[in-house]
Amino acid sequence: MTVLLSATKAPLTFSRRKWLYRFSGGGLLLFFSKHASAGGQLEEPLIDSVRTALGSAIANHAPPIPEFGSTESKLAYLRWLGTMSERLKRKIPELQIRREFLQTVWYESRRAGLDVTLVMGLIQVESNFRKFAVSSVGARGYMQVMPFWTRVIGDGDPGKLFHMQTNLRFGCVILRHYLDRERGDPFLGLGRYNGSRGRAPYPEAVFAAQRSWLPEDRAIG
Repeated sequence: MTVLLSATKAPLTFSRRKWLYRFSGGGLLLFFSKHASAGGQLEEPLIDSVRTALGSAIANHAPPIPEFGSTESKLAYLRWLGTMSERLKRKIPELQIRREFLQTVWYESRRAGLDVTLVMGLIQVESNFRKFAVSSVGARGYMQVMPFWTRVIGDGDPGKLFHMQTNLRFGCVILRHYLDRERGDPFLGLGRYNGSRGRAPYPEAVFAAQRSWLPEDRAIG
């Protein structure tokens, strides 16, 4: 099995070592149903330091505006944005919404030290890019975040999980937390996110979906 998760070291505002994961027991997404069947992280006790770190990461309200250290990195981002926008057109037809979504995914992925292609693959499997997707166990939004997370590390308002940046931030923060808990193992980390740790169907579905979002200059092998 090929694992495509990058080991990128993006600057973070919280300790990457204090993240935690959970997987949903909902199984794989049924792409053509009204409800998402993926998602559903299980609530686990968090030590105070972990809760504080996660809460701080969520509470930072910096807007998802890309910043670049060089012209080359900015051009690379713009190429990525154009390519991904074209690929995503059938799922999110409105250009402005699509570009805002991609910009936010890119920003939140880098902020959490995640490979954006992995996050895109996860979103495809979890919600098929549907903002208002709800699973049978109550997980919400693009990244199918369980409402209890808003009580544990947010302001307690689960309705905010239908807000694009809020959902993507929660999802990326939770995924980073689970990956760190599994010492960077994407197979086990994804399993926690889906509530199926140690079982292959969900991680393999995400890895397969991830390939659809690789830039053309990156090998799939």
